[in-house]
Amino acid sequence: MTLFNTSVSITDAVTIGSHRLVLFAGPCAAESYDICMETGTKVKAICGKLGIDYVFKASFDKANRTSGNSYRGPSVDMGLEILAMVKKDLNVPIVTDVHESYQCAEAATVADVLQIPAFLCRQTDLLKAAARTGKAVKIKKGQFMAPEDMKYAVAKVREEGNNNVFLTERGASFGYHTLVVDMRSLPIMRQFTPVVFDVTHSVQQPGGMGGSSGGQREFAPFLARAAAAAGVDGFFIETHPNPDKALSDGPNMIPLDQMEGFVSMLKKFWDLNRAVSQQQS
Repeated sequence: MTLFNTSVSITDAVTIGSHRLVLFAGPCAAESYDICMETGTKVKAICGKLGIDYVFKASFDKANRTSGNSYRGPSVDMGLEILAMVKKDLNVPIVTDVHESYQCAEAATVADVLQIPAFLCRQTDLLKAAARTGKAVKIKKGQFMAPEDMKYAVAKVREEGNNNVFLTERGASFGYHTLVVDMRSLPIMRQFTPVVFDVTHSVQQPGGMGGSSGGQREFAPFLARAAAAAGVDGFFIETHPNPDKALSDGPNMIPLDQMEGFVSMLKKFWDLNRAVSQQQS
């Protein structure tokens, strides 16, 4: 199996698929400037200490919540304003979700990476609109998709002349609230692009709490270590100062005060895998 060996540019200073680990992390939703800054400041410091490239994550709109009554975010205008302030004040790249084609151009005025949600990974118009912004495009593998079929989503972006596209694994769903991660998907998808492992959504239980999603964050370390050992180029982690009070996806988030230990553990396993891989090559 021949793995993709070309890095993808996020900014002039940050690439994914190179010799440095990339962490995409932040709260699920851009609840407020203060929550974003508290989270981003802490995670940036951790990444600086460990030699990890950091991309701040938060969503201005969560259009795929279980219930129509669930919190969706601060709105496009306010959410992007919050993200723009965080980007400036923390001096970090930004990744955020886009759910509709018309959102791409506006989101790209702030974000360095446009993330395509898993449920929308086959939406041709959305993928092509994101590609045409010229920003890096991060596609989450659909819970219903075979990993080898994600090459077609990648191709839709590249057909627009944008080669800065990469994939994210977040598990497969069988419709009964629990996701299952097949670690074979990581090397399969790494034939096409660099690959990120979504630690926290892989332990999500979609719709598991009736009108909202649950999660089993206690299993996050096991899946994350397995992904590091299997070989990935980055990790995606949602974190919050108080996950039990978070307005979106709290049950599967890593508490902010546990992030240093968690990310340190991941870096050790990632470094070990790299060392073993180099010895075998």
